[in-house]
Amino acid sequence: MSLFVSSLKKSGHLDQIHMALCHVGSRKLINQDDFASQGWDLFAPRLSIYGFDADADACDQANAELEARQINWNEKHIPLALWKSVGESTLYVTHDPMCSSLYPPNEPYLARFSEVAEFMNLNFTVEIETTTLDDFCKAQKIEEIDFLQTDVQGADLQVLQGASEILSRSILGVKVEVLFSPLYVDSPLFADIDTYLREQGFSLFTLTAASRYRARSPIISTVRNGQILWGDAIYFRDLIQENISPNFKTPEHILKLACIAELMGFPDYTMEILEYLTLNYGTDPQYNFANNIIEGISQFPELVKQGFNSFPIIQRIRDYASGDAADLLENR
Repeated sequence: MSLFVSSLKKSGHLDQIHMALCHVGSRKLINQDDFASQGWDLFAPRLSIYGFDADADACDQANAELEARQINWNEKHIPLALWKSVGESTLYVTHDPMCSSLYPPNEPYLARFSEVAEFMNLNFTVEIETTTLDDFCKAQKIEEIDFLQTDVQGADLQVLQGASEILSRSILGVKVEVLFSPLYVDSPLFADIDTYLREQGFSLFTLTAASRYRARSPIISTVRNGQILWGDAIYFRDLIQENISPNFKTPEHILKLACIAELMGFPDYTMEILEYLTLNYGTDPQYNFANNIIEGISQFPELVKQGFNSFPIIQRIRDYASGDAADLLENR
């Protein structure tokens, strides 16, 4: 449950924005793969979600499930293989379809690790057509995407390269699957993706990693989980820096970034952004978030015991507080 996005919803601040998400590799394997279960449904009905997967059956299943739920936002899963260019390519379908890729699995390398080869080894190949996210957005007249998530088994850099226009124009946050080892033949690794996204103006905020032990070894470490092979990286634009393009440095974009940051697990960054908006744009009630910040802190009894006025952030925004939030400060 979010602290700040829920508060912003309740106070009506979300009524002024429309959030657009894109998930490339949107096959839903578990409930947590559903964006609504991650808190994005708080933006409904002003929410659009575009899912892409090369597996048409997975898209049909996702769309049917959404129709049965009678959702009150716009979400559609499209059977397209996104890449860096329009054309034809080979899809390498693995024993577990979720590991399928536009790169062939590196079977000799996979065999060296436990619990990998049985999922990722090749089952069969099929020729498919590819397109780019930029071409899709142009065809559908989509001007903005705020958050992009990719999970395409080694082809994530190519998806990002095919989204260069929408990346440079509107995207505020990216969650991308990264490889630390050559699980697929000739596929880009984390360093390649990190370099590309930094060149696009993004900053790395966190990495998660999955590790595996050597298959041949009868012993395992008691202090290490094996070699890290793949993981997820989360990047944001830091819109409160000085050298940010004026196209991004608007209060609406900054508010969207604050929301995305919390839903990705960074409430501290969200609070910093909401404070920035309040101090720089807070004379406009739409961008005065003092009450939301105070409400967020009040959810932690151990912080309340310290007294609100002991926190420098409260001292900086207290003049913007009103109503019950202002009364709370007076009583503390």
